[in-house]
Amino acid sequence: MKRVFDLALLVFLLSGCAGHQPTDSTSPETRSSNDDNAQARIHTELGAGYFSRGQYAVALQELRKAREADAGYAPTYNILGLVHGDLREDKQAEDNFRRAIDLSPNYSEAHNNFGLFLCQRGRVPESLARFEAALANPLYVTPEKALANAGMCALEKGDLAQAEVYFIRALKRASDLPTALLGMAEVHFRNGRWLAARSLLRQGGETYEHAAQ
Repeated sequence: MKRVFDLALLVFLLSGCAGHQPTDSTSPETRSSNDDNAQARIHTELGAGYFSRGQYAVALQELRKAREADAGYAPTYNILGLVHGDLREDKQAEDNFRRAIDLSPNYSEAHNNFGLFLCQRGRVPESLARFEAALANPLYVTPEKALANAGMCALEKGDLAQAEVYFIRALKRASDLPTALLGMAEVHFRNGRWLAARSLLRQGGETYEHAAQ
């Protein structure tokens, strides 16, 4: 099952392209270079890049440097959670996601990524709560990602009605989001709405790899 990580958005925002809110109402990586430790930000960005290429050992080295530079920089722990999760080091992954959220309770990207981790481990109710926490932040830049991920997780537990609600909300925000299109097509398929499922698959076209189903 294909899910949407906020890694690409995180790498972009870590470069300092967005403005800072002085409160905790926005994700910590949106702070400007005047407000946070530049070394932690740079090493976290490098770590995220290495993670995206599957170079886990180098990613961990960079993230440890980031943590040494600024132990309170939440995005570092978010990426550490992703790395340890891919390495199946579940305790370390969970500890780092929780640390990121403890440092910044409204950090939507960390909530979303932690939700994905929990869903992949079969902890569906907990994962859906994390997606809802991500969506609770009105400044979340890409809520459609958490909505699509929540829909996929609801599908895993067999709740077609709940999954459909999430996918509809995601597609209202991003009508061409591949994960939401594929998930909604699966909902239609399982409910016997063959024509609707086929229409969505055609709409998706080549924007995603079709699942075997």
